[in-house]
Amino acid sequence: MARLVTLDAGGSAIAGPTATLIYDDWYPALRSDQLRGNKLCTAMLLDLPLVLGRRKDGQIFAMRDSCPHRGIPLSHGWFDGEHVTCRYHGWEFEPCSGQCATIPSLSSHDRLDATRIFASAYPCVERDGYAWVYLPRAGAGRKLEATELPAVPELAKYSGKYRTAHLTADLPCNVDHGIIGLMDPAHGPFVHQAWWWRSRASIREKTKRFEPIPEGFRMAAHAPSGNSAPYKLLGVYGEPVETTIDFVLPNRRYETIRCGDKWFTSLTTVTPVTASTCRIDVAAAWNVFYNVPFVTPVAKFFGAKFVRQDQMTMIQQAEGLRHNPSLMLIDDADKPAKWYFALKQARLDGSGKHPMDGPVELHWRS
Repeated sequence: MARLVTLDAGGSAIAGPTATLIYDDWYPALRSDQLRGNKLCTAMLLDLPLVLGRRKDGQIFAMRDSCPHRGIPLSHGWFDGEHVTCRYHGWEFEPCSGQCATIPSLSSHDRLDATRIFASAYPCVERDGYAWVYLPRAGAGRKLEATELPAVPELAKYSGKYRTAHLTADLPCNVDHGIIGLMDPAHGPFVHQAWWWRSRASIREKTKRFEPIPEGFRMAAHAPSGNSAPYKLLGVYGEPVETTIDFVLPNRRYETIRCGDKWFTSLTTVTPVTASTCRIDVAAAWNVFYNVPFVTPVAKFFGAKFVRQDQMTMIQQAEGLRHNPSLMLIDDADKPAKWYFALKQARLDGSGKHPMDGPVELHWRS
């Protein structure tokens, strides 16, 4: 895994203007391979401090990193594979439910039933190498049953044998800027200039068809850009190459590339860490060039460079956003960003109104 940390010249995280956060959904907290033994790990999601770990039976868990007694972070305590123990007064909690098991200070004169006390625990599922955590809105109550929750996001796979890779980078902006940057089709020739990708000289007019899908939109199946070297490589298989890209609230971009029985898929998420910072995670799977030696480290090397270019652009953008400039969105290249904001507003106000009433063709140069 490649991790790219965003800091300013003084070593501090770079902040930006805030955005409204979406709750009642799944977010990737961290790579699940970090959860091993009796180790406790911390993460921040939507301004909420979490402590995560893995029980002896293999089940992963996520709790609010705060003891309900006096508020000390539970991550400063101990974990024996079954219970998380607070280092302040020794209260013990079953981590998946948050139920208190023991309060050592209780005497025979106390009538308090410790098991009626719960620390905040959140649904947590291991999927595609990540610990996904479901974060409910304030006042929504405890939701621990899978039947009450939406499906956990999952990377599509189309064969039994495939390779995988993961990338992550911290971004110095709020989640809205991160997401519209993710779906922006016009920045490629300027941000991602490289011999193996594309250049300004390769700019050409594009026409893409978009379709509404539940809580998102789809760039319909199409032949991928001919001015990108990675797509050209798939021509060695002698089959037509086709790609489909979906965006789904709150923060997910799914891409599927098919070339006969060969395929590549990716799931990219932009997750709010705080109200003014976010993190991009990319999980990818493929069976193209499956037997080519060193294909995975090579893919991760170029993928990390690609993500780093986006990250550096967001660092530079953050310099300007500190001064709250007036911003604009134009047609057609910025139309997906407009759809995102409309979808988000519909989710927040509960209207469920979709900004698209049918398929749309968009045109831009990139």
